[in-house]
Amino acid sequence: TLDFADGSGASQANKVFADTRTLAASAAEDLDLAGSLLDGLGNAVVFTKVKAILIVADPANVNNLQVGGDANSIPLFGAAADFIVVRPGGFFAWADPSAAGIAVGAGATDILQVANGGAGTSVTYSIVVIGA
Repeated sequence: TLDFADGSGASQANKVFADTRTLAASAAEDLDLAGSLLDGLGNAVVFTKVKAILIVADPANVNNLQVGGDANSIPLFGAAADFIVVRPGGFFAWADPSAAGIAVGAGATDILQVANGGAGTSVTYSIVVIGA
């Protein structure tokens, strides 16, 4: 269990993006954490730091998901081109409750890319991003 209080310091967060999304065969999408995402009320969600990410691949998927790998990725992995594979029914969870989290830099390090790892079928996934 990881609890966040309201705010932007250590063990705090005040922004959430959550959605279930579908990608066509061989497609990728760049989730812009600095302004193009909308919360459940239709308001823009602009992160300056990310504290937690959860991505769950639908068990009915045939193809894997690839998370990361964009040139303007948030600095989550060792290099911008790095990504992880999430198999059908699997999930990726990451958290940093520190005050720093992962810094999001608009236009430079603000993308979380999710890609369909194969051709022929679409993939569905659910995502939650928590931050400030």
